[in-house]
Amino acid sequence: MTEKFLVGTYTRDASEGIYEIELDKDQKQLQNLQLVAKAGNPTYVAVSKANRLYAVDKGADGKGGAMALDNSSRPATEINLCLNEDTNPAYITVDEGRQFVYTANYHTGEVMVYKIESDGSLAYQNKVVHSGDVGPRPEQENGAHPHYADLTPDGRLAVVDLGQDRVYIYDIADDGSLTQASTIKMEAGFGPRHIVFDAQKHVAFVVGELSSKLAVLNYDEKTAHMDVKHIVDTIPHDWEAHNGAAAIRLSNDGKFLYVSNRGNNSIAAFEVADDGSVELIQLISTEGDFPRDFNFNEDETFVVVVNQNTNDATLYERDVKTGKLSVVQKDFFVPEGVCVTLEK
Repeated sequence: MTEKFLVGTYTRDASEGIYEIELDKDQKQLQNLQLVAKAGNPTYVAVSKANRLYAVDKGADGKGGAMALDNSSRPATEINLCLNEDTNPAYITVDEGRQFVYTANYHTGEVMVYKIESDGSLAYQNKVVHSGDVGPRPEQENGAHPHYADLTPDGRLAVVDLGQDRVYIYDIADDGSLTQASTIKMEAGFGPRHIVFDAQKHVAFVVGELSSKLAVLNYDEKTAHMDVKHIVDTIPHDWEAHNGAAAIRLSNDGKFLYVSNRGNNSIAAFEVADDGSVELIQLISTEGDFPRDFNFNEDETFVVVVNQNTNDATLYERDVKTGKLSVVQKDFFVPEGVCVTLEK
């Protein structure tokens, strides 16, 4: 049995755009890398239920935004481009219920809302711009840096701002306009990057890129209020070299949480208690340099991680009972990998 993943990349060196790889579950190996679409730095991608592929993109003139493609053919067929941002965004996601696409732009401080038209094309709809206070670290000095924008379990939009050390929750109107419902200020220099929610436990998990920490937040769906429950490290206490925590994934059963570390070049596995608190149970090498993202396969018995600097992917087998990972394949060529998305 095979499953397919899409990989978003930088196109600074060996990559030409968006790629697809197969996972052969029986052989426990990745195979058949192929180019899906040429694009400029399509670092994050998302696929809709209508099998439209949406990706961040950078045009030849340096303008950025979102691109829409028909994902039913190979190569994928371009539907349209919406390059109305000053630089390419850092994150993209699909809102199936409202038929919107959201992007978070690290460089401009903007969160953009695009309407999905009947043919799958995108049209600019609305935006919010973050400004104001920033954190104390050098990476935060030049302003707000939204790094993530995706839906909460209750249908609001969560935006994680690395520059401001803040997580925002927005209400979404029918026209795509965003109204702030709440915000939480993390500890100074936390550098929040990505967030995942557990609706059953009423908590959210925020990974801090600049601090290499994982925060557990209580989240009240009625009020959108958030407060910090506790914070743990994602790397060993004696690690002194540079590290930037990156991606975060929660297993479907809510029992295990995973974070990638760029620098320490590892995945930290945490066991999640019934109250949402976490305990580190494993720190395993990614067998490559600078693991930006990773993801589960359909039944979560495998995990695929892409290492940007070494142009490769590593495959782990995952014990669903213990949550622990074991390497079954490494050094599979994937150029400049940044994002891993399972095709369903």
